[in-house]
Amino acid sequence: MPEPRPLKIGITCYPSVGGSGILASALGEDLARRGHEVHFIAYERPFRMPANAPRLHFHPVVINDYELFRYPDYTLPLSVKMAEVTRDYALDVLHVHYAVPHATAAILARSMLPEGRQPKVVTTLHGTDTTLLGRDAGYGPAIRHALNCSDAVTAVSGWLRDETQRLLGIERRIDVIHNFFEPKVPRRSREEVRAELGLRDEAMVVHLSNLRPVKRIDLLLDAVARVRPRDAFKLVILAGGDFSPFSLHLRRLGIADRVLVREKVIEVEDYLQAADLGLFASESESFCLSILEGMWFGCPSVSTAVGGIPEVVVSGESGVLVPVGDADSLARGVESLLRDPVERARLGQAAKGRARELFSADAIVPRYEALYRRVCGA
Repeated sequence: MPEPRPLKIGITCYPSVGGSGILASALGEDLARRGHEVHFIAYERPFRMPANAPRLHFHPVVINDYELFRYPDYTLPLSVKMAEVTRDYALDVLHVHYAVPHATAAILARSMLPEGRQPKVVTTLHGTDTTLLGRDAGYGPAIRHALNCSDAVTAVSGWLRDETQRLLGIERRIDVIHNFFEPKVPRRSREEVRAELGLRDEAMVVHLSNLRPVKRIDLLLDAVARVRPRDAFKLVILAGGDFSPFSLHLRRLGIADRVLVREKVIEVEDYLQAADLGLFASESESFCLSILEGMWFGCPSVSTAVGGIPEVVVSGESGVLVPVGDADSLARGVESLLRDPVERARLGQAAKGRARELFSADAIVPRYEALYRRVCGA
Protein backbone atom coordinates (compact mmCIF):
# COMPACT_ATOMS: atom_id res chain seq x y z
CA MET A 1 0.00 0.00 0.00
CA PRO A 2 1.56 3.37 -1.01
CA GLU A 3 2.45 5.93 1.64
CA PRO A 4 -0.14 8.74 1.91
CA ARG A 5 1.05 11.98 0.39
CA PRO A 6 2.37 14.73 2.68
CA LEU A 7 -0.21 17.31 3.65
CA LYS A 8 -0.09 21.09 3.26
CA ILE A 9 -1.14 22.61 6.57
CA GLY A 10 -1.72 26.21 7.60
CA ILE A 11 -1.38 27.00 11.32
CA THR A 12 -2.57 30.15 13.08
CA CYS A 13 -1.93 30.85 16.76
CA TYR A 14 -1.19 33.69 19.12
CA PRO A 15 2.56 34.12 18.59
CA SER A 16 3.29 35.58 22.01
CA VAL A 17 4.58 33.60 24.98
CA GLY A 18 1.92 31.17 26.19
CA GLY A 19 1.06 27.51 26.09
CA SER A 20 -1.10 27.65 22.96
CA GLY A 21 1.55 29.37 20.87
CA ILE A 22 4.29 27.09 22.18
CA LEU A 23 2.20 24.00 21.42
CA ALA A 24 1.31 25.25 17.92
CA SER A 25 4.97 26.03 17.15
CA ALA A 26 6.11 22.61 18.35
CA LEU A 27 3.35 20.91 16.37
CA GLY A 28 4.28 22.74 13.18
CA GLU A 29 7.95 21.97 13.64
CA ASP A 30 7.29 18.27 14.21
CA LEU A 31 4.85 18.03 11.29
CA ALA A 32 7.51 19.54 9.03
CA ARG A 33 10.03 16.99 10.30
CA ARG A 34 7.57 14.28 9.33
CA GLY A 35 7.50 15.53 5.74
CA HIS A 36 4.45 17.81 5.72
CA GLU A 37 4.53 21.37 4.38
CA VAL A 38 3.58 23.81 7.15
CA HIS A 39 2.64 27.48 6.78
CA PHE A 40 2.27 29.71 9.86
CA ILE A 41 -0.07 32.67 9.37
CA ALA A 42 0.00 35.30 12.14
CA TYR A 43 0.79 38.94 12.90
CA GLU A 44 4.35 37.99 13.89
CA ARG A 45 6.59 34.94 13.92
CA PRO A 46 5.58 32.60 16.77
CA PHE A 47 7.79 32.80 19.83
CA ARG A 48 9.50 29.41 19.47
CA MET A 49 9.17 28.88 15.71
CA PRO A 50 12.63 28.06 14.31
CA ALA A 51 13.92 30.11 11.38
CA ASN A 52 14.99 28.52 8.09
CA ALA A 53 13.75 25.03 8.94
CA PRO A 54 12.85 22.83 5.94
CA ARG A 55 9.15 22.83 4.91
CA LEU A 56 8.34 25.45 7.56
CA HIS A 57 7.12 28.85 6.32
CA PHE A 58 5.85 32.07 7.88
CA HIS A 59 3.38 34.52 6.33
CA PRO A 60 2.91 37.80 8.26
CA VAL A 61 -0.50 39.44 8.50
CA VAL A 62 -0.33 43.21 8.01
CA ILE A 63 -2.72 45.11 10.27
CA ASN A 64 -3.64 48.60 9.06
CA ASP A 65 -4.76 51.22 11.56
CA TYR A 66 -7.39 53.08 9.55
CA GLU A 67 -8.91 56.17 11.14
CA LEU A 68 -12.33 54.83 10.17
CA PHE A 69 -11.98 52.12 12.82
CA ARG A 70 -11.79 53.07 16.47
CA TYR A 71 -9.75 49.88 17.07
CA PRO A 72 -7.46 48.13 14.55
CA ASP A 73 -9.13 45.06 13.06
CA TYR A 74 -7.23 41.76 12.91
CA THR A 75 -9.89 39.22 11.94
CA LEU A 76 -10.48 40.50 8.38
CA PRO A 77 -6.80 40.90 7.36
CA LEU A 78 -6.12 37.48 8.88
CA SER A 79 -8.94 35.87 6.90
CA VAL A 80 -7.71 37.46 3.67
CA LYS A 81 -4.15 36.24 4.28
CA MET A 82 -5.45 32.76 5.12
CA ALA A 83 -7.36 32.69 1.83
CA GLU A 84 -4.30 33.94 -0.12
CA VAL A 85 -1.93 31.38 1.39
CA THR A 86 -4.47 28.59 0.89
CA ARG A 87 -4.91 29.58 -2.77
CA ASP A 88 -1.21 30.07 -3.52
CA TYR A 89 0.03 26.91 -1.76
CA ALA A 90 -3.03 24.66 -2.15
CA LEU A 91 -3.40 24.06 1.58
CA ASP A 92 -5.36 21.02 2.66
CA VAL A 93 -6.04 22.15 6.23
CA LEU A 94 -6.20 25.36 8.23
CA HIS A 95 -5.44 24.38 11.83
CA VAL A 96 -6.33 27.28 14.10
CA HIS A 97 -5.57 27.54 17.81
CA TYR A 98 -8.34 29.44 19.65
CA ALA A 99 -11.87 29.86 18.39
CA VAL A 100 -11.83 33.66 18.22
CA PRO A 101 -10.66 35.30 16.17
CA HIS A 102 -8.76 32.47 14.47
CA ALA A 103 -11.56 29.98 13.75
CA THR A 104 -13.94 32.75 12.67
CA ALA A 105 -11.24 34.07 10.31
CA ALA A 106 -10.58 30.58 8.91
CA ILE A 107 -14.27 29.98 8.21
CA LEU A 108 -14.50 33.33 6.42
CA ALA A 109 -11.32 32.52 4.45
CA ARG A 110 -12.78 29.17 3.40
CA SER A 111 -15.91 30.87 2.08
CA MET A 112 -13.78 33.22 -0.07
CA LEU A 113 -12.41 30.33 -2.08
CA PRO A 114 -14.15 28.37 -4.84
CA GLU A 115 -15.55 24.92 -4.12
CA GLY A 116 -12.85 22.31 -4.59
CA ARG A 117 -10.16 24.73 -3.35
CA GLN A 118 -11.56 25.16 0.15
CA PRO A 119 -9.41 23.90 3.03
CA LYS A 120 -10.70 21.88 5.95
CA VAL A 121 -10.81 23.85 9.23
CA VAL A 122 -9.55 22.22 12.42
CA THR A 123 -10.02 24.27 15.61
CA THR A 124 -8.07 23.51 18.79
CA LEU A 125 -9.43 24.94 22.04
CA HIS A 126 -6.92 25.93 24.70
CA GLY A 127 -9.23 27.29 27.38
CA THR A 128 -9.76 31.03 27.46
CA ASP A 129 -11.77 30.95 24.25
CA THR A 130 -14.51 28.97 25.98
CA THR A 131 -14.04 29.24 29.75
CA LEU A 132 -13.79 33.05 29.68
CA LEU A 133 -15.01 34.38 26.33
CA GLY A 134 -17.66 31.69 26.07
CA ARG A 135 -19.45 33.26 29.05
CA ASP A 136 -19.46 36.68 27.35
CA ALA A 137 -22.67 37.49 25.48
CA GLY A 138 -20.61 39.47 22.97
CA TYR A 139 -18.49 36.43 22.05
CA GLY A 140 -20.41 33.28 22.97
CA PRO A 141 -22.62 33.08 19.83
CA ALA A 142 -19.61 33.70 17.55
CA ILE A 143 -17.60 30.98 19.30
CA ARG A 144 -20.51 28.53 19.08
CA HIS A 145 -20.89 29.29 15.36
CA ALA A 146 -17.14 28.87 14.74
CA LEU A 147 -17.07 25.50 16.47
CA ASN A 148 -20.16 24.20 14.71
CA CYS A 149 -18.77 25.27 11.32
CA SER A 150 -15.32 23.72 11.86
CA ASP A 151 -14.63 20.38 10.20
CA ALA A 152 -13.10 19.11 13.44
CA VAL A 153 -12.67 20.50 16.95
CA THR A 154 -10.11 19.38 19.51
CA ALA A 155 -9.54 20.28 23.16
CA VAL A 156 -6.28 19.92 25.09
CA SER A 157 -7.97 18.11 27.99
CA GLY A 158 -11.10 16.16 28.82
CA TRP A 159 -11.97 18.83 31.36
CA LEU A 160 -11.92 21.53 28.66
CA ARG A 161 -14.05 19.42 26.32
CA ASP A 162 -16.65 18.97 29.05
CA GLU A 163 -16.59 22.66 30.00
CA THR A 164 -16.99 23.71 26.37
CA GLN A 165 -19.99 21.46 25.91
CA ARG A 166 -21.50 22.64 29.19
CA LEU A 167 -20.96 26.38 28.75
CA LEU A 168 -21.75 26.65 25.06
CA GLY A 169 -24.26 23.85 24.67
CA ILE A 170 -22.08 22.26 21.98
CA GLU A 171 -23.26 18.78 21.08
CA ARG A 172 -20.87 18.07 18.22
CA ARG A 173 -17.85 15.78 18.54
CA ILE A 174 -14.83 17.30 20.29
CA ASP A 175 -11.67 15.17 20.19
CA VAL A 176 -9.36 15.33 23.21
CA ILE A 177 -5.73 15.57 22.08
CA HIS A 178 -3.48 16.53 24.97
CA ASN A 179 -0.56 18.91 24.70
CA PHE A 180 2.91 17.49 24.16
CA PHE A 181 6.49 18.58 24.70
CA GLU A 182 9.68 17.43 23.03
CA PRO A 183 12.65 18.98 24.85
CA LYS A 184 15.73 20.18 23.06
CA VAL A 185 19.17 19.31 24.41
CA PRO A 186 20.21 21.96 26.98
CA ARG A 187 23.02 24.21 25.80
CA ARG A 188 24.51 24.57 29.29
CA SER A 189 25.14 22.17 32.13
CA ARG A 190 23.17 22.14 35.37
CA GLU A 191 26.25 23.49 37.15
CA GLU A 192 26.61 26.39 34.70
CA VAL A 193 22.97 27.42 35.11
CA ARG A 194 23.12 27.23 38.88
CA ALA A 195 26.31 29.32 38.85
CA GLU A 196 24.58 31.95 36.69
CA LEU A 197 21.73 32.09 39.21
CA GLY A 198 24.10 32.28 42.18
CA LEU A 199 22.76 29.03 43.67
CA ARG A 200 24.95 27.08 46.06
CA ASP A 201 23.33 24.50 48.31
CA GLU A 202 19.81 25.86 47.83
CA ALA A 203 17.15 23.92 45.95
CA MET A 204 15.89 25.58 42.78
CA VAL A 205 12.12 25.95 42.63
CA VAL A 206 10.92 27.00 39.16
CA HIS A 207 7.77 28.67 37.82
CA LEU A 208 7.07 29.26 34.10
CA SER A 209 4.11 31.27 32.85
CA ASN A 210 2.94 34.32 30.93
CA LEU A 211 1.98 35.90 34.30
CA ARG A 212 -1.68 36.43 33.35
CA PRO A 213 -4.08 36.93 36.29
CA VAL A 214 -5.28 33.29 36.20
CA LYS A 215 -1.71 32.22 37.04
CA ARG A 216 -2.15 33.85 40.47
CA ILE A 217 1.40 35.12 40.86
CA ASP A 218 0.27 36.92 44.01
CA LEU A 219 -0.73 33.59 45.57
CA LEU A 220 2.48 31.99 44.34
CA LEU A 221 4.56 34.64 46.14
CA ASP A 222 2.41 34.36 49.28
CA ALA A 223 3.12 30.62 49.32
CA VAL A 224 6.85 31.16 48.84
CA ALA A 225 6.90 33.59 51.77
CA ARG A 226 5.49 30.82 54.04
CA VAL A 227 8.06 28.15 53.15
CA ARG A 228 10.55 27.36 55.92
CA PRO A 229 13.46 27.46 56.14
CA ARG A 230 13.74 30.35 53.70
CA ASP A 231 17.40 29.81 52.97
CA ALA A 232 16.74 26.25 51.73
CA PHE A 233 15.64 27.35 48.25
CA LYS A 234 15.28 30.10 45.66
CA LEU A 235 12.33 30.59 43.32
CA VAL A 236 13.28 31.15 39.66
CA ILE A 237 10.47 32.65 37.58
CA LEU A 238 10.74 32.25 33.80
CA ALA A 239 8.39 35.06 32.90
CA GLY A 240 6.62 35.36 29.58
CA GLY A 241 5.37 38.79 30.59
CA ASP A 242 6.26 41.88 32.61
CA PHE A 243 7.04 40.96 36.21
CA SER A 244 7.41 44.55 37.43
CA PRO A 245 3.76 44.85 38.68
CA PHE A 246 4.63 42.18 41.27
CA SER A 247 7.83 43.81 42.51
CA LEU A 248 6.13 45.77 45.30
CA HIS A 249 4.34 42.63 46.55
CA LEU A 250 7.66 40.81 46.49
CA ARG A 251 9.32 43.43 48.67
CA ARG A 252 6.32 43.67 50.99
CA LEU A 253 6.63 39.94 51.68
CA GLY A 254 10.35 40.30 52.38
CA ILE A 255 11.38 37.63 49.85
CA ALA A 256 13.14 39.72 47.20
CA ASP A 257 16.38 37.86 47.98
CA ARG A 258 14.63 34.50 47.44
CA VAL A 259 13.20 35.21 43.96
CA LEU A 260 15.03 35.48 40.63
CA VAL A 261 13.26 36.51 37.41
CA ARG A 262 14.30 35.76 33.83
CA GLU A 263 12.04 37.21 31.12
CA LYS A 264 11.16 35.69 27.73
CA VAL A 265 13.52 32.74 27.93
CA ILE A 266 13.46 30.66 24.75
CA GLU A 267 15.83 27.91 25.92
CA VAL A 268 13.71 26.82 28.89
CA GLU A 269 15.49 23.46 28.85
CA ASP A 270 18.62 25.06 30.30
CA TYR A 271 16.72 26.08 33.44
CA LEU A 272 14.43 23.06 33.71
CA GLN A 273 17.30 20.58 33.82
CA ALA A 274 18.75 22.61 36.71
CA ALA A 275 15.47 22.77 38.65
CA ASP A 276 14.52 20.59 41.63
CA LEU A 277 10.83 21.41 41.92
CA GLY A 278 8.06 23.28 40.08
CA LEU A 279 5.46 25.51 41.75
CA PHE A 280 2.14 26.60 40.22
CA ALA A 281 -0.79 28.41 41.86
CA SER A 282 -3.22 28.82 38.93
CA GLU A 283 -6.93 29.30 39.53
CA SER A 284 -7.73 28.04 36.03
CA GLU A 285 -5.77 25.75 33.69
CA SER A 286 -6.91 23.67 30.76
CA PHE A 287 -3.71 21.61 30.77
CA CYS A 288 -0.61 23.55 32.03
CA LEU A 289 2.16 22.90 29.54
CA SER A 290 4.71 24.34 31.98
CA ILE A 291 4.19 21.43 34.37
CA LEU A 292 4.75 18.98 31.52
CA GLU A 293 7.95 20.76 30.48
CA GLY A 294 9.35 20.23 33.96
CA MET A 295 8.22 16.59 34.06
CA TRP A 296 10.43 15.79 31.07
CA PHE A 297 13.45 16.70 33.18
CA GLY A 298 12.37 14.71 36.23
CA CYS A 299 11.21 17.88 37.97
CA PRO A 300 7.98 17.21 39.94
CA SER A 301 5.60 20.04 40.73
CA VAL A 302 3.47 21.28 43.58
CA SER A 303 0.35 22.71 41.94
CA THR A 304 -3.28 23.56 42.43
CA ALA A 305 -5.65 20.75 41.44
CA VAL A 306 -7.61 22.74 38.88
CA GLY A 307 -9.02 22.17 35.40
CA GLY A 308 -7.03 19.73 33.31
CA ILE A 309 -3.99 19.57 35.61
CA PRO A 310 -5.12 16.26 37.23
CA GLU A 311 -4.94 14.74 33.71
CA VAL A 312 -1.25 15.70 33.60
CA VAL A 313 -0.22 15.00 37.20
CA VAL A 314 -1.32 12.11 39.40
CA SER A 315 -1.08 13.49 42.93
CA GLY A 316 1.23 11.43 45.12
CA GLU A 317 2.56 9.53 42.10
CA SER A 318 4.08 12.14 39.77
CA GLY A 319 3.61 15.36 41.72
CA VAL A 320 1.64 17.02 44.50
CA LEU A 321 -1.77 18.64 43.99
CA VAL A 322 -3.40 20.94 46.55
CA PRO A 323 -6.72 22.86 46.77
CA VAL A 324 -7.15 25.99 44.66
CA GLY A 325 -6.41 29.29 46.42
CA ASP A 326 -4.64 27.72 49.40
CA ALA A 327 -1.23 29.35 49.84
CA ASP A 328 -0.56 27.42 53.02
CA SER A 329 -1.09 24.04 51.32
CA LEU A 330 1.22 25.08 48.48
CA ALA A 331 3.88 26.04 51.02
CA ARG A 332 3.50 22.77 52.96
CA GLY A 333 3.81 20.82 49.71
CA VAL A 334 7.05 22.58 48.83
CA GLU A 335 8.43 22.10 52.34
CA SER A 336 7.69 18.37 52.32
CA LEU A 337 9.61 17.81 49.09
CA LEU A 338 12.49 20.08 50.06
CA ARG A 339 12.93 18.04 53.26
CA ASP A 340 12.70 14.69 51.48
CA PRO A 341 14.99 14.45 48.42
CA VAL A 342 14.29 10.71 48.11
CA GLU A 343 10.56 11.30 47.71
CA ARG A 344 11.26 14.22 45.38
CA ALA A 345 13.42 11.97 43.18
CA ARG A 346 10.74 9.25 43.17
CA LEU A 347 8.06 11.67 42.03
CA GLY A 348 10.44 13.16 39.47
CA GLN A 349 11.24 9.81 37.88
CA ALA A 350 7.56 8.91 37.74
CA ALA A 351 6.79 12.31 36.19
CA LYS A 352 9.47 11.79 33.55
CA GLY A 353 8.12 8.34 32.69
CA ARG A 354 4.56 9.67 32.46
CA ALA A 355 5.68 12.51 30.16
CA ARG A 356 7.48 10.11 27.83
CA GLU A 357 4.62 7.62 27.71
CA LEU A 358 1.64 9.95 27.35
CA PHE A 359 2.79 13.41 26.28
CA SER A 360 5.63 12.99 23.76
CA ALA A 361 5.56 14.11 20.13
CA ASP A 362 5.50 10.45 19.07
CA ALA A 363 2.41 9.89 21.20
CA ILE A 364 0.50 13.03 20.20
CA VAL A 365 1.47 14.29 16.72
CA PRO A 366 0.27 11.15 14.88
CA ARG A 367 -3.16 11.79 16.39
CA TYR A 368 -3.24 15.20 14.69
CA GLU A 369 -2.06 13.63 11.43
CA ALA A 370 -4.85 11.05 11.65
CA LEU A 371 -7.37 13.82 12.37
CA TYR A 372 -6.23 15.84 9.32
CA ARG A 373 -6.53 12.80 7.07
CA ARG A 374 -9.93 11.97 8.53
CA VAL A 375 -11.39 15.38 7.70
CA CYS A 376 -9.66 15.52 4.30
CA GLY A 377 -10.95 12.06 3.47
CA ALA A 378 -14.43 13.13 4.44
